[in-house]
Amino acid sequence: MTLDFAHSDQSTLGIEWELALVDAATGDLRAEAPQVIEAMARAAGLEDAEDNPHVTAELLENTVELVTGVHRTVDSAVTELGAIAGDVLSAAEARGLHLYCQGSHPFAEPYMQKVTDKERYGRMVELTQYWGRQMLIFGVHVHVGLDDVSKAMPVVNGLVNRFPHLLALSASSPFWAGLDTGYQSQRTLVFQQLPTAGLPFQFEEYDEFVACVEDMVSSGMIEDATECRWDVRAVPRLGTVEMRVCDGMATLEEIGAVAALTQCLVHDLAASLERGGTVPVLPPWYSQENKWRAARYGMDAKVIIAPDGTKAPVGEHLSDELDRLAPVARELGCEEQLAHVHTMMAENAAHRQRRIEQEASAVPPAEGQDQDDHVAPLRAVVRDAAARTRRSLHAAQDRAD
Repeated sequence: MTLDFAHSDQSTLGIEWELALVDAATGDLRAEAPQVIEAMARAAGLEDAEDNPHVTAELLENTVELVTGVHRTVDSAVTELGAIAGDVLSAAEARGLHLYCQGSHPFAEPYMQKVTDKERYGRMVELTQYWGRQMLIFGVHVHVGLDDVSKAMPVVNGLVNRFPHLLALSASSPFWAGLDTGYQSQRTLVFQQLPTAGLPFQFEEYDEFVACVEDMVSSGMIEDATECRWDVRAVPRLGTVEMRVCDGMATLEEIGAVAALTQCLVHDLAASLERGGTVPVLPPWYSQENKWRAARYGMDAKVIIAPDGTKAPVGEHLSDELDRLAPVARELGCEEQLAHVHTMMAENAAHRQRRIEQEASAVPPAEGQDQDDHVAPLRAVVRDAAARTRRSLHAAQDRAD
């Protein structure tokens, strides 16, 4: 197998944003992504909706994925993402839809969602059965370019060390099928049920990664490297490392913050490698424990930060990391975006959702409202997140004008 690592300029980046389509009145999911994507293609003058590289289908027909081009700065990437999302919002609103992005939908039944009619999705669901039909989850992915393949595996390993920080910061899926799971990120626990998802194997050299992919293909586990759905992975065809650990986020500001943190971490790791440094690798049992703790406790987690077992509150250690990365952010021009991490730490999305649900539960049903609507408080959670997305996109449009 040839898995040549494509050329990228160091620390360039791209962002992927998975957005659900929800009914503007009820907050219910609606399987209208094909119609929205088709409307976007017509507006762009494209003959085939699949020719649009920036708005694509996802596993479920209630979801669209937005994909930016390659950018040198977080500000530029987020600006493009906002422009794409603004157009999608217009197409969605014309159909009575709003855009929603958190790690999960709080009350929808996963097994009832319609799967997109594509061979790769059908094959995945046929293989994984019940768990494949549970993938009612939404995330944000950040790609960061590497200019030398020798950096790929050490950078992946370095990002695994900071996995709990990124997950805790973005955790936004406490509810699942109408229930409070007790977790901050139910999405994390669900996604890792797929056979090739979860924490990556950690290799020292790129050739070891290639050999692993070859073995997985030859044994019938996957058809190609794109089916390695690891939480952090090298992407040979793009020449990037991809951070996939984060729950979905509602606003451009939050996405910009996570993108800045990811870009700074990768840039710092790459610079250390160029100076002859090495990246410490946490034992896999520590990484696995960190993942569970961050999913369970979010910003209240106490995580393992060094191979010797040293522990620290994730929020405290993340604050230290932000101070350490401040010069890197200045170099990359993402100081403002990185500073927004502090805002996210003050009240993360999982806590906000629980607060909204509790406040809505305390309000008696209005006259004429369905008295038996047991998920009414969770509809308020959806409305709140969708409203935050609209405000963020409108503010971005105002700045552009």
